[in-house]
Amino acid sequence: MRNLFRKAMKFGAVIAAIVTTFIIGVKMAAMTRSKAVLACNKGEGFVDTAVKILIAIVIGALVLAGLYLLFNTTILPTLTERIQQMFNYGG
Repeated sequence: MRNLFRKAMKFGAVIAAIVTTFIIGVKMAAMTRSKAVLACNKGEGFVDTAVKILIAIVIGALVLAGLYLLFNTTILPTLTERIQQMFNYGG
């Protein structure tokens, strides 16, 4: 009976050591990952994103103006109507 109890205690100690090692490993991995995330200095700021959006708008306007010059007609008739309605609100 004592032998069985000793074996059970040793088995419990081994399981406890395995669980403890696993928990420590997980904590170390989380700390390493969070250190890497906090130390990372790459990324986009609001100014970078705003500049990209403005560049896209300007390029789109230039392409649309080029199409107007190329075809000498209205490319987007609904857009022309909406702009005229927007500025013709007084009467």
